[in-house]
Amino acid sequence: MFWLPQAYALLDVGSGLESNRNSDEFSDLFPRAPVRTELKLPTANCEKTMKDEAEILQRLKDGNARFVADKLDGSLQDSARRSSLTSGQDPYAIILSCADSRVVPELAFDTGLGELFVVRVAGNVANTSSIASIEYAVAHIGCAVLVVLGHESCGAVTAAIAGGDNGENLNHLLGHVGPAIKAVGDGASVDDTVRKHAQLTVDELKAQSKIIGDAVEAGKLQVVPAYYNLGSGQVDFL
Repeated sequence: MFWLPQAYALLDVGSGLESNRNSDEFSDLFPRAPVRTELKLPTANCEKTMKDEAEILQRLKDGNARFVADKLDGSLQDSARRSSLTSGQDPYAIILSCADSRVVPELAFDTGLGELFVVRVAGNVANTSSIASIEYAVAHIGCAVLVVLGHESCGAVTAAIAGGDNGENLNHLLGHVGPAIKAVGDGASVDDTVRKHAQLTVDELKAQSKIIGDAVEAGKLQVVPAYYNLGSGQVDFL
């Protein structure tokens, strides 16, 4: 089990808000850890980090090109790779992706086990839980690239545009798409809204998370929006 700061607390899965319940009843399941008072980012110098970021993005693009061309490498997926990961992980990129079954980042970028830290949630929204997961990868693993991956014909964005009452939990999630709908204006297509949502989510992540924002400011993390085309499998970096 990986370590998370106590400050994250227990999350109410339905609303994405912190629970006010007495945490003692959960002490056996979620043992407390000392509160961290400051973020300690990886110590690599900025020049090296920028070089790493460019290499990582190119690696993702190259992998996607193989996927589109049906020439998957398919490496790092065997028993030897599984055994090598039992002592820890060192993924080189974080992908915030939609939960849609047609969008599988590990396949779209032709990666093996342990290469990507994937956070999946409907609409690739930046809610409390997805942000916390990303913060872990930034602060404790040291990933230098975060891709916010929207996709063609996203059901969550389609539902947000349609409006109506979808129940408390889904209404809460779809609310994160509202700024993109407003930004593109009436009559915009679902896919244009998806692209704008990915771009605005990049800004939201940096603004809503001190850990992510500080890493970007320090030149140790690059956050980029992208769009996945269902038919071709191509990822467009926006």
